[in-house]
Amino acid sequence: MIFLKRLGITFLSFCIIGCASIPAGSEPSPHDPWESFNRSVFSFNEGLDEYLLKPITKGYRFILPKPAQQGIDNFFGNYRDIYTSVNNLLQGNVSMAFSDLMRVVVNTIFGLGGFIDMATPGGLEKHKADFGQTFGVWGVPAGPYVVLPIFGPSNVRDTFGTAVDLETDYLFRLLPDVALRNSLTGLRIVNARNNYYEAGDLLEGAAIDKYTFTRDAYIQRRQYQIDQAKEGKESSAPVYENPYE
Repeated sequence: MIFLKRLGITFLSFCIIGCASIPAGSEPSPHDPWESFNRSVFSFNEGLDEYLLKPITKGYRFILPKPAQQGIDNFFGNYRDIYTSVNNLLQGNVSMAFSDLMRVVVNTIFGLGGFIDMATPGGLEKHKADFGQTFGVWGVPAGPYVVLPIFGPSNVRDTFGTAVDLETDYLFRLLPDVALRNSLTGLRIVNARNNYYEAGDLLEGAAIDKYTFTRDAYIQRRQYQIDQAKEGKESSAPVYENPYE
């Protein structure tokens, strides 16, 4: 609780300091009317990543061999397939929803609870979908772009989608052991960061406005994902993974 209070104070401090930190000469985006505030949150997230998440992830990569990292990623991916199946069903993609459900059955039974991906070699393709995407398929407008603390790039619609994702995350919430639940949540966050470890380093070395690049890429990719879902197709662009997935 003390840590969360300090984190909240730090976040508010970043917002106050960075409220008007829009680079001179940058073109305003009609999708981003809250850019000043968003840049403040973006700076907070960057600092949190640089001084906390990235060092922890670096140690994680050093300690655990690649097969162990892959097994952990498979485990959380198998759990996430349950929600992907539900969302594909809600989007009207019945065949994909059934395929996702079969992935969970196969990997849970034959893949040691999901640590080994037996479904993909067996022809069951992995999909990704979330409630924000489902709302988009239903016709809910995206609304303004927004950067969420810790979760990163989003929009008004996807923010509500993230809230539903968290509210329906019953498996970890119902674990009776608080220490185990918190440990799994921490491992989940580190695993999500590990998936983007090398890509983040490449972006750091590019001579671009990282905020603008991240925003524009997110908006374009998200719209493409929704368009593909409406057609009953799997997008080749990955759904943005927030740290709790």
